Amino acid sequence: MIRVRIRRNGAGQITGFEVHGHAGAGPYGQDIVCAGVSAVVFTALLGLRQVAGIPHQVVEREEEGYLYCRLEGGSPSAWERAQVILETMLAGLRDIEKDYGKHIRITEGGVEP
Repeated sequence: MIRVRIRRNGAGQITGFEVHGHAGAGPYGQDIVCAGVSAVVFTALLGLRQVAGIPHQVVEREEEGYLYCRLEGGSPSAWERAQVILETMLAGLRDIEKDYGKHIRITEGGVEP
């Protein structure tokens, strides 16, 4: 199962997220849940860099199915753009969860400063 954890600050802004696990919805290379989650998450990372222009830390361990992202600083306008991107990512992941709940679980927890 893929587990996604969303982190927010006290103002409700997404400050980071963590994705880990494997969907197990099909053979390696043919798993549509994994492909969907990967497309949504990596597009969000691209948006953070190219559209929002917000500094962020990324740790990826592909063999473990692990990815961590945390926003680090940035201007107020970059944070606004980042929130649109990250909330859109979350909406896409929730839509996948709605249809493939046996293979992906999303939680929100742990308020960061």
